[in-house]
Parts: sequence; C-alpha cells; structure tokens
Amino acid sequence: MSDTVVQHRRTLHRIPELDDQLPKTVAYVRSVLEPLGAKVFSPIPGSVCAYFDCGRQTTLALRADMDALPIPECTGLPYCSEHQGNMHACGHDGHTAIELSVAQWVARELAEGRDFPRNILFVFQPAEETTGGAGRLCATGVLNAHRVERLFGLHLWPGVPVGRVITRPGPMMARSNEVTLEVVGKSVHVSRAQEGLDAMRAATTWMERVYAYADGLPPEVLRVVQFGQLTAGTVRNAVAGQARLLGTLRTYETSVTLAMQARMRELAAEVATQTGCTLQLHFSSGYPAVWNHEGLYESVREALGEDVVGRLDAPVLAAEDFSFYQEAVPAVFFFLGVGQTEELHSPKFVWDDETVLPAGVEFVKRLTRLP
Repeated sequence: MSDTVVQHRRTLHRIPELDDQLPKTVAYVRSVLEPLGAKVFSPIPGSVCAYFDCGRQTTLALRADMDALPIPECTGLPYCSEHQGNMHACGHDGHTAIELSVAQWVARELAEGRDFPRNILFVFQPAEETTGGAGRLCATGVLNAHRVERLFGLHLWPGVPVGRVITRPGPMMARSNEVTLEVVGKSVHVSRAQEGLDAMRAATTWMERVYAYADGLPPEVLRVVQFGQLTAGTVRNAVAGQARLLGTLRTYETSVTLAMQARMRELAAEVATQTGCTLQLHFSSGYPAVWNHEGLYESVREALGEDVVGRLDAPVLAAEDFSFYQEAVPAVFFFLGVGQTEELHSPKFVWDDETVLPAGVEFVKRLTRLP
C-alpha cells in the first residue's frame, strides 16, 4: 500500500494542471478507479466521483482536491513537474493519492467480504485554488442523491509533526473575500497638480484608514485585511488619473465580515468626498469559513482518541473551499502534518511522501470504520 500511494503521488506531481482544466489528472484518477467496481462519474467538468454501494441507508463522503498552482517548480525532485510553470505546491497531489489508495483498499475489503457501516463516496474535485469547485459540485445535488450524512477531508500542513493529524471543533479556517478598489481621478501634469484629482493618493489614503480601523478592533475579533497590489497612473510627472488596489479580507464570523465591509464602504465614501475622486469598492463572494461540525468532531475524537486526532489550538487565517461541503452536510476537515518544510505555495515545497502518505492512508481508513 505504501508503495502504491507514493507512486500515485509522484505520477500526479509530474502532471500539475490548473482550475478545472485537468484532462491528464482526471484520466489518471479514472484509470485507478474504474477497475474497482464502483460507480465512477463526473458531476462537473474536471471532477471524478466513485460510489461504493455497501447496501447501507447512509453514505460517508471523502474529498480530495486535484488542481495545482501556476508556480514554476524549484525543488529539483526527480519526479518534478513536466508542465512548465505549473506545480503541485499545495499538496493536492498528496490528497488525491491518499484517497485513491483508500478507494483501492475499500474495493479489496468489499471483495473479501468485509463490509462498512456506510456506503462510501469518493469526491475528487477541481478548482479549489481558483473558483471553488466544491461549491459547484455541491450545487449538482450529488451529496443528497447519494444520501451523504457525513464528509471528511484533509490537507497537508507544514509545521505539524510528520504524519500527525490535528483538527478542532468549530472555526478552523477563514472566510475569504477579495477586495478591489477602483479609483477614478483627473490626470494633469505635475506642474498643474492643483487642477487634478490624485487617484493614487486617494487609494493610499483609503488603504491607510482601513488598516487603522482593522488594527483598532479588539484582539478577539479574528481578522486579516491586507493589500498586495496597487497600480496607478501612467508616468512619473503626471498626477495619477486612475488607481486600482487589490487585497483580501479574511474573517470567521459572518457578522464580522458584514461589519468590516460596511465600515470599508463608509471610509471609501469619506475619501471620495475629501478628494473629489470616485471610489468604487467591490468584495468577491469568496469561500465561507471552514467550520467543523461540533458533534461529528466529538464523535471522531471519542472513537479514535487524542493519540490519533490531536487538537489544533487556534483557527488559521488560510481559506479553503471545503467549507461549501460543510454548508451541505456535517463535515470535519483535518490537517496532516508534513513537518518543518517550506510554506504551502512555495516553489520549493518538498515533503517526505514515503512517511506522510502512509500515515494519511491509515487515518482515512479508520474514518471509514467509524460507527
């Protein structure tokens, strides 16, 4: 089993693909699943599902994400990316490899007459890194159609001991909203700056006021507001007639999100009045917060024990579209430790697949047997 899961991962690592355009990845996943006797189908483009009917009234779903990132690989691995400019820098190749190996094990167990307490649905989804394939997949009704009553997923996680599984009840990962500010002013030569409307200055003024507002919130209000890109103007000796500021807002509570968005809009209106520029603010819908079902979490911890499932002390401010499944059915997300590695999304992200993957497989196998 350990050799098989590593082979799956390294094959997938060579062929990283983006968004929901995953032809080679889907072909490989199907080639593994189709001989197993499950019903194999694709609810949305770039997805694969495999349903094992064990004759039960309810179903357990297990999710893996398959898409990669537009990051040139700098690992030097002998099985590095063959798709220039793309890399599995977030561990999705590992997630997929684990679920493929568990599916192969399920097929063998059933063939040898060993049953499971629930039917099992494997969900391999696209576009976690981009447009939220989980949301589109849930919208198809596939979970209801297969009577899914619980769903689990995991993510490789740096900084956690190799092979260690951790999670927490309630909030685990943040709600993410992209923030876009468009500013229109009036461009004039700097010698007549007083006749212009400085869009760049308006954008930076608004940004600084947003930072001051966010920094002044109580520490128990978990949030991140950060801007990473500003484009403005055309030349150095002209007042910028336009500006575009891009950033992100991350929170856990819907009430906090709405309150912060409302205040950011108020600040935009104030800056517009003071500068004469037009400020248009847009928030993407983003991903909801990953919020683990408390009852299901307690059931898992009670059945498996703290030695198997450790406790994550505090939520993290990364985002994940696993949250869409949690809006549909009771679900719990886990982190699987890869030790002290480069951060996720690094072009140098390397981890010990020969140790991490077998640990992940054994853990997911335990989940399939829970009462």
